[in-house]
Amino acid sequence: MRYLFIISFIFLAYSCKPSEEKGKDMSKESDATTVSQHQKDKNDISAISTKDFREFKVLDSKYINTNELWDAINADLNDFSEQQYQALKPLILEQDIPTLQKHMVSGKLSYENLTKFYLYRIQKFDRGNPLSLNSVISINPNVIAEARQKDMELLNKKLKHPIFGMPILLKDNINTAHMPTTAGAVALQNNTTKDAFIVRQLKAKGALILGKANLSEWAYFFCGDCPSGYSAIGGQTLNPYGRRVIDTGGSSSGSGVATAANFCVAAIGSETAGSILSPASQNSVVGLKPTVGLLSRSGIVPISSTLDTAGPITKNVTDNSIVLDALFGEDKADPKAIYNLWESPFYYRSLEDVSLKGKRFGAFKKLMEDELYAQAVEVLKQEGAEVIEVEALDVKLPEFIRLLNLDMKKDLAAYLADYGNSKLGYASIEDIMAFNQTDSLNVMPYGQKLFHGISEDASTDNEFEALKTVLKTNGQRFFDEPMTAHNLDGILSVNNYHAGFAAVAEYPALTVPMGYTEEGVPKGLTFISSRLREKQLLEWAYVYEQASKMRKAPESYN
Repeated sequence: MRYLFIISFIFLAYSCKPSEEKGKDMSKESDATTVSQHQKDKNDISAISTKDFREFKVLDSKYINTNELWDAINADLNDFSEQQYQALKPLILEQDIPTLQKHMVSGKLSYENLTKFYLYRIQKFDRGNPLSLNSVISINPNVIAEARQKDMELLNKKLKHPIFGMPILLKDNINTAHMPTTAGAVALQNNTTKDAFIVRQLKAKGALILGKANLSEWAYFFCGDCPSGYSAIGGQTLNPYGRRVIDTGGSSSGSGVATAANFCVAAIGSETAGSILSPASQNSVVGLKPTVGLLSRSGIVPISSTLDTAGPITKNVTDNSIVLDALFGEDKADPKAIYNLWESPFYYRSLEDVSLKGKRFGAFKKLMEDELYAQAVEVLKQEGAEVIEVEALDVKLPEFIRLLNLDMKKDLAAYLADYGNSKLGYASIEDIMAFNQTDSLNVMPYGQKLFHGISEDASTDNEFEALKTVLKTNGQRFFDEPMTAHNLDGILSVNNYHAGFAAVAEYPALTVPMGYTEEGVPKGLTFISSRLREKQLLEWAYVYEQASKMRKAPESYN
């Protein structure tokens, strides 16, 4: 039962456990110690779990000059005043995409002013002040000019998709032109690239790339003993519901924080196991981790080609469905791509017509002790759903970390060769580790424990395939057995508690705000179902969201 408890709270339960290494200078650890620890850690998922830090070694970025961040945009932003900002707040703050588009068509709002509004808020709140969140790493220097172009195109009736003209932030492990893609790492601070496939998808439908969001460095598969939301490039991302008190979740920390604080219409995150679900739930927003292969991974700094996926983070379910619809498409360069599905638009159609009558969900008995979860279950019942309490299976995920080690060793090298900037001169993870040692205090103040593990790990092809098969089988069993036994449509979880199982099963999961603890910590109700059931997850979450209306914007940023 002890293992069941630990694994059911995967990637988050450890956040209440103080790190035993907090006072240790990880930049000075010996290779021998690291390798020995690596052998012990292959099954220890706490290494990539969020941790509850109160004292940070580093808070503000040593690599972002705030003035330089805005130099390219200030001339276009100088004519936007506090008076204009206050006048636009009722039209923009917390509004969904369809509402914003109605304001465009009616003439109450322009894409240029919408873009300037978000830039003004980022400049006002994100860095260098008592409310700073450190959620944005870079700004697209052309975004205001691009917004003006969208206004011209609207006059010519070129609005064909709801994402048209909407300013979107990208997690800074997603390649895009005009801004480097750093993964939060100093080694990649000059990694200028072409657009990733999903960025081309967004732009083709008219979306505006506003900038890049901070993240847990290397998607939280780097240090092992550091707080979520930290990167050397971006500094320490902080939670708008409780700066330096409430964990941001990771690794898409900046994407979750920026969305919650209304710094963008939506943000794109990425997940290997919990990296969208965690920051979305911790910041009271909606996060979707799709079926692996639904969205392209080409041009995204990887951890695992087996498990990685991008996904949308939004303030509401409607926007999440719109962004997902803009992202998906067939990428022949992605070996796990799912081909010949449906045509856009698909995901955001008919959400308002959905009912939960006749739907059957499994609720874990242990989680029913959580008051917010129990209340959410009652809301679903009131909406017509049947909820059956089930016991979580005693299923293990052996050598989970080893899967990530083995994948990242080859996948990062492939990214550097195929999608990174060739002038950087890196060909392997060892090259980056060597760079990090040149200025360890600034480049890796928490060490690079997990990178050591990656470097030292190895297996035969047969061993690796067997490892992946066991993990995928176990992950699918965890959901499939109760779903089959009780004829369930989906499973109900909390935050990212079962993200590890969904990851190895390659199943989709969606989290939606379900309230706040007595201490004000946000929590999310997480829907999980089988392969390619994103539309159903969105429909169920929409009904719950509309019935419960639990999201509240962070007070200090209104």
